[in-house]
Amino acid sequence: VINESQKQQLESVRYSSRYALGLFYEAGTRIDFPWAAQYITDNPCIRFISIDNKKRNIESPEIGPSVVVHTTVTFGSEHLDSDPAEVQQLILSHLERIVPSLPKPASIKCQKWKYSQVTKAVPNCLGRMILHTQPLLICGGDGFTCSNFDGCIDSAVSLAETVKSHL
Repeated sequence: VINESQKQQLESVRYSSRYALGLFYEAGTRIDFPWAAQYITDNPCIRFISIDNKKRNIESPEIGPSVVVHTTVTFGSEHLDSDPAEVQQLILSHLERIVPSLPKPASIKCQKWKYSQVTKAVPNCLGRMILHTQPLLICGGDGFTCSNFDGCIDSAVSLAETVKSHL
């Protein structure tokens, strides 16, 4: 369906890799920090921590809190092929140093994102690529702009305008 030039452009997209760690707590567990999310700039492993239910303003006595931790791009790249259990322990050890008063979670989920955020998008695509016109086949997303909210909006608008012009 796609031509060689399109294929090469799609293959040129580059993504960063990272890990996310979810810590899940029993209902009634108190996580008392004066923040809902924190961007970490001085740690080689952890880049972002959020008390997810607090960040989303959905605190409830029936549902336990959760904490989400994102690693740095460098850490993700360096440990991309490492044993997930070892990676989890490394992240937890760094987390313990940053927030030592964090309670012990009921469960933990370590997730590898091989393709996390776009570091190199398809050039000159205006947020989308038309792969075929009859029938219309287009693709879009942050791989055609950038990995942030504005990039998502730009791609969505471009996709909508393309569909509209083909109606």
